[in-house]
Amino acid sequence: MKIGYSFWGFLGNGVTDTPDGGRSHRRPFIDALLDRGHDIVFLQADRDRLEAGNDLGGAYTFDNGLPDIDALFLEWRWAITGRNTTTCGTEEHTCDLHCQAQLLTHYTARRRTPTVIWDKDRTLRAESVWRRTKHTSILEAALTPSLGARSLLFPVTDDLLAQADPVVLAAQRRDLALAYVGNQYDRDEPFDRFFAPAAAGVEHLVAGKWTKTHRWPHVRFVGRIPFEAAVGVHARSLTTVLMLPARYAAVGQMTQRIFEAVLAGCLPLAPADIKHVDRFVPNELIVRSGRDVIERLAYLRDIAGTRQHADLIAACVDRLRLFSLNRQVNTLEDVLHTLVRTPATGRGAA
Repeated sequence: MKIGYSFWGFLGNGVTDTPDGGRSHRRPFIDALLDRGHDIVFLQADRDRLEAGNDLGGAYTFDNGLPDIDALFLEWRWAITGRNTTTCGTEEHTCDLHCQAQLLTHYTARRRTPTVIWDKDRTLRAESVWRRTKHTSILEAALTPSLGARSLLFPVTDDLLAQADPVVLAAQRRDLALAYVGNQYDRDEPFDRFFAPAAAGVEHLVAGKWTKTHRWPHVRFVGRIPFEAAVGVHARSLTTVLMLPARYAAVGQMTQRIFEAVLAGCLPLAPADIKHVDRFVPNELIVRSGRDVIERLAYLRDIAGTRQHADLIAACVDRLRLFSLNRQVNTLEDVLHTLVRTPATGRGAA
């Protein structure tokens, strides 16, 4: 199947000044589709080449000329005031939203091309016409997706899961008790409740774009770091806290931070109000308050390097199988094949 794939981000390490979390899983996901015989053509700008100076060895095809395709796959973009809502060519303008609108008009509305929308940020409105368009399917990275949508979680490669050695990871020296890699967006409440109280008493750091930090003068913020440096931060840290925006927590949408941490041996403490939290971490790592985080940290520091520590890492790795790359690719293929088999004639256009 020839799939036109639209995303706004990078396949490689990209640039530091970007919030693109998709770099952790996008390229393996696409490579798996290619390995299964699909033809992938990217329909947005080649930001790896244009911004990061990396052509990725010419391994991928980009075409913004509306090529013939069998199906359209969109990583959903939304309006960001002052960025993609401005006029093309103005300072700091990005064309991701304009391009997406063009793709939807050309392929989905006019040609009735089977279309899959992956709403990775939960920004597709409930009343969106695309939720009611018969040749369109909505996917969400949540265990409890919206009515009519299906789950497509952020994937982690099965090879990485197989290679993770809990005993080796537990034995690794860690000079930080607590770390967080990620941006501030909609995370102030869980940061206040869980991270900030514990950070007052242990070695820690926070890497990412945090612009309003005056409430936490005791917290060490180091700013954005290169994408590839995140592994090093997690490898130095005993624990992290899985802080989710409320709209993610309510539906069990876990970000890629969980497997970035676990595969480096960094134990993820998870707030109890995350839906399906026990499917993400073992009970020993579920927390209900900042006091809980402090107490768990004390316990985990006591057992660091022991068999108990390795067993906890193993339990976390086992839960990552929920995100298995093969499982996610199977889901997408099932959705695509269903859409392609369904005749377009007589469907309600957008």
